[in-house]
Amino acid sequence: MFDDFVKDRAGLERICDRLRAERWIALDTEFVRERTYYARLSLIQIATPHRIVCIDPLAVPNLDVLLDVIYAERLLKVLHSARQDLEVFHDLRGAPPAPVFDTQIAAALAGNDEQIGYGALVQAVLCVKLAKLHTRTDWSARPLSDDQLRYAEDDVRYLRDLYKYFEQKLAALGRREWLTEECGRLTQSELYQNNPEQAHTRIKGGRALPPSGQNVVRAVAAWRERSAQARDLPRNWVLRDAAIVELARQLPQSREQLEQINGLGRGTVKKWGEAILGAIAQGLAAPPALVNGDSNRLDAEQTRLYRAMVDIVDQRARELRISSALIATRRDLKALVRGETNGPLRAGWRRQVVGDELVAMLANVGT
Repeated sequence: MFDDFVKDRAGLERICDRLRAERWIALDTEFVRERTYYARLSLIQIATPHRIVCIDPLAVPNLDVLLDVIYAERLLKVLHSARQDLEVFHDLRGAPPAPVFDTQIAAALAGNDEQIGYGALVQAVLCVKLAKLHTRTDWSARPLSDDQLRYAEDDVRYLRDLYKYFEQKLAALGRREWLTEECGRLTQSELYQNNPEQAHTRIKGGRALPPSGQNVVRAVAAWRERSAQARDLPRNWVLRDAAIVELARQLPQSREQLEQINGLGRGTVKKWGEAILGAIAQGLAAPPALVNGDSNRLDAEQTRLYRAMVDIVDQRARELRISSALIATRRDLKALVRGETNGPLRAGWRRQVVGDELVAMLANVGT
C-alpha cells in the first residue's frame, strides 16, 4: 500500500522536506480534460528509492512548495511517456520541469518498440503483469478507493526499477547521451505552447483541398484554438475537425448556409456563426498557399536520393537494433533532400549515426 496519501498542507510540506534530499524521483500524474481545454490535475504520484506518496491537488490546491522541489534542476524526474505529464506542469508554471528521464524513450533507444506502454514494458523487463481495472477512472471524483490508489501507486512503483535497468543498459550500449538529448527536447517550452496559427496541422482531411480551401482550414482552426483556450473548452466542443474541413469545401457566406453544413447545428451557428463566417472570410482573403499539402514534390533525382537514404537508414537501424523511424522519419529524409539545414539529422547522435553520411550524399550530387 502507499506510504502516504497527502491531503493537507502540513503533510505536503513534510513530504517535500524528505524529497529535497533525493537525487531522483519517479513521477506520474492523473488528470482529466474531457470538459476543458487545459488538463485538470487530479493526483500526483511520486516514488523515491524508499517510499511512495500520492498527493491530492484537489485537497491541497496550492502546490508551490511541491513544484519548487519538482522543478529543482538537481533532481532527475523519471517518467514514462512523459509528454502529457510535462504539459500539465507546463500549464501550471509556464515551463516543464527538467531534467527528465523518459523510460519509453529509453526503451526505444535500447531496442524496444517506440511506443511501448508502461504496462507492457513492466511485464517485458520486470515480469510483472499490472492490473488494468482503473484505466478509465474519473480521477477528479472523490473519495478515491484503496484500489484506485494502489493502481495509481503502481504507476510509479515500477518506474524505479525501469529507471535503474535502462540507466545501466543505455550506459553499456554507449547511448546514455542519446537519451539525454531526446529528453532535453521534451523539456523545451515551445513544445507545449499551442500556437493557434499552427492548429491546422492537427486536422486531417484538408490536403486534397485547393489552396483557398486550405487557407480557410488554417483560419478557422486558428479561430477555434483561440476560442477554446479563452473559454477553457475542448476543441471539439467549439467545432469538430470534420466540420472545419466541410466549411473549407463549401465556403458558406451566410448563417443560413452555415446551418446546412454537416456538424453545425443551429446552436453552434447561433453561438459562433458570425465568428466562423469572419474566419472563413479571413482565409479567403489570404494569399493562395498550400497549408497542409506537400507543395514541394520530389523530382526524379531527389526521389532517387530519398530512396537511397531510406535504405541506408533502414540498414543502420538493423545494425543498431532500433526502429528506423527513431533515427529518421520519412519526413525528415524528404526535408533533407529538399535542402533543409537545421533538421534532426544534422545534429546530435543522429548526425553521428547516419546524418553526416547522408549530408555527404547530397554534397556529391552532380560532382
